[in-house]
Amino acid sequence: MRQYELVERVTSYDAGADEALLNKAYVYAMKAHGTQKRASGDPYFSHPLEVAAILTDLKLDDATIVAALLHDTIEDTWATKTEIDEMFGPEIGHLVEGLTKIKRLDLVSKEAAQAENLRKLLLAISDDIRVLLVKLADRLHNMRTIKHVKPAKRTRIAQETMDIYAPLAGRMGMQHMREELEGLSFEVLYPEAYQSITSRLEILRKDAGNLIGEIEAEITAKLKENNIEAEVSGREKKPFSIWNKIERKSVSLGQLSDIYGFRILVSSIEDCYRALGVVHTTWRVVPGRFKDYISTPKGNEYRSIHTTVVGPRQKRIELQIRTTQMHDVAEHGVAAHSLYKDIDGIDAPVSENINGANLNGVATFDLAKKYNNSNPYIWLKKLVDMLVEGESPQEFLEHTKLELFLDQVFCFTPKGLLIPLPNGATPIDFAYAVHTDVGDSCVGCRINGRNAPLIGKLSNGDEVEIIRSASQVPPAAWEGYAVTGKARAAIRRATRDAVRAQYTGLGREILTRDLSKYENGYSDEALIEALPKLGQNSLEGVLAAVGRGQLPVSDIIAALAPKEKPKNMPADDNKSTTDRWFNLGRFIRLRPFRSSKQSEEKPTVALPGQATPLPVRGQRSNLPIRFAPDTGALPGDRIVGILTPDEGITVYPIHAQALQQFEDDPERWIDLVWDVGENSRERFPAKISIFAINEVGTLAQIAQSIGENDGNIENLAMGVREADFYEMTMNVGVRDLKHLNRIIAGIRALPIVSSITRISG
Repeated sequence: MRQYELVERVTSYDAGADEALLNKAYVYAMKAHGTQKRASGDPYFSHPLEVAAILTDLKLDDATIVAALLHDTIEDTWATKTEIDEMFGPEIGHLVEGLTKIKRLDLVSKEAAQAENLRKLLLAISDDIRVLLVKLADRLHNMRTIKHVKPAKRTRIAQETMDIYAPLAGRMGMQHMREELEGLSFEVLYPEAYQSITSRLEILRKDAGNLIGEIEAEITAKLKENNIEAEVSGREKKPFSIWNKIERKSVSLGQLSDIYGFRILVSSIEDCYRALGVVHTTWRVVPGRFKDYISTPKGNEYRSIHTTVVGPRQKRIELQIRTTQMHDVAEHGVAAHSLYKDIDGIDAPVSENINGANLNGVATFDLAKKYNNSNPYIWLKKLVDMLVEGESPQEFLEHTKLELFLDQVFCFTPKGLLIPLPNGATPIDFAYAVHTDVGDSCVGCRINGRNAPLIGKLSNGDEVEIIRSASQVPPAAWEGYAVTGKARAAIRRATRDAVRAQYTGLGREILTRDLSKYENGYSDEALIEALPKLGQNSLEGVLAAVGRGQLPVSDIIAALAPKEKPKNMPADDNKSTTDRWFNLGRFIRLRPFRSSKQSEEKPTVALPGQATPLPVRGQRSNLPIRFAPDTGALPGDRIVGILTPDEGITVYPIHAQALQQFEDDPERWIDLVWDVGENSRERFPAKISIFAINEVGTLAQIAQSIGENDGNIENLAMGVREADFYEMTMNVGVRDLKHLNRIIAGIRALPIVSSITRISG
């Protein structure tokens, strides 16, 4: 594209565009890139020129087009940010800087580098949404020419496009660009699947003949009979969309019947619903396939009616019904808004949800505040807020991918506030979507007026009321049920804070005990004064380090009482508390998921595979407790806990062989005591091994004996099998050790049983 052609393309939709600025940027970029070549052998300048051309198709302002021409100059040429600011102004310099990768970042992991680049991009987007539009156009042109890149790099770029940029375009409502990015990535990542689907579509196309044209004509005629003027268009679904449905529904390509999609464009919202009535009264509706995104728009402002019917020729067809304005927003997303067109007083059509405003100089977050909660700017604000929540670049990247990929459900607060959430979200996600404090203090919920579990999935239209308690701390186990990145990050942070608080309390206990041997004892004030000697910054940091065993008590004593000698004490008391803190009966609890009343009860241990914990006696805390998966433990066994920093406590019976691996880490051992009532009906898993005669009815007799003794077989595996005998390993649910012994005695008494033993790791 020549210089004058670019200028003509911009002025064709923006008569007030700065032609001199466009010409200067064209010449500057061409000189800056000079003799640089792309992998295809083409001059490198052809790339920024094509990116600018893509953006002119979206009818963006002249500053965005200039930024597209210059977007690689700082990264790949001698150009500097200062020079671009001087020649083109700080606004364009800011856009170009936002598009520059982190070249000098010393990161070993490619994933970490990818995450840091995404962080920078999103922070730049938070200042000006046009950064995103240029970046997407840049990625689109790179994908169009990706065949010239080396295979290994080609796969990496395609995967990144599929993971980040395609769904990001979708989140911003730019469906047309999303489909092209997905299609190009799919062809690179899964060439065999792509070829198979395109070949199959070619066969179907030949067999169907003019099917799409016939259906278009029949729908148009039906609408015209009812005095509805509409533009009807049909198409085959894209290969990636078909492959995605095959993967999601686990069906073959031949079983897919709805591979045709049709769009009905009308002039008003009233006509949308009139057209829907005509379609539904003419053809049979497929149940469960109706969605009204006009009444409840998606978070990216997408508005349309979706339905599926068994239409002409008995073909299942998907229909989208929308106005022409809705279609413009659906195809081009934020680029379709008048935000980009109210330049220098030029009037432009206003999208249905957004009043016109000049984008230049307006921060994205200001737009988010101005244009209510039902638009993509709010989503971007939440995503950038997550930059603060994430502990590491990889964690942020994980959260971002979760937010990008999931479709939405729409729920309401009791006051009617709409809360959009990813598909599969739970009330835990809902609570954190309202506010982090609401999530942290959540202890229960009511859905549509009825008490419901916090781990259940929400549905469209649910009204969710969150029950709160000031004493609640979110359990670490919630992270496994949360779907949104915001909820997961907040739960991780709360868990880290709880663990830190636990170690801080333990450290204070250790120091109080050990320093009680000295005249002045322990005080926070004295330890704060000694922080410089210890090389620490905070009181909490010192106490937590002592609790973790990272900072010796002797160092604290040397800082606080360097010249004092311990008072006369019994020999046993001269031992450091660090050497025996694990015998204090200290305990951690995993809070139940039910009510605030329950959350104030005793510390607990969660049974494998169960959400309801069982009580264990000891000091309260906030670390999760779980049984060792291969050993189990029963009330009546003496149990110990093994502490794993930042993870929690694992419970073992004292005779478990697995404990041998922790013999060199006595500071991790915690002495535990059961607190299960005699009348408790809770069952615990016990594993037994049985050698029995190999004859008909053996298993039936053993099962009958277990049932007569009120046992429950939870799992059964057959081991060594010979002509006369065979071995079986069985998991039996029992109440306690006495119950297990009764079951074992009953089985041992059977004449068919040679031997029976308990397996306890």
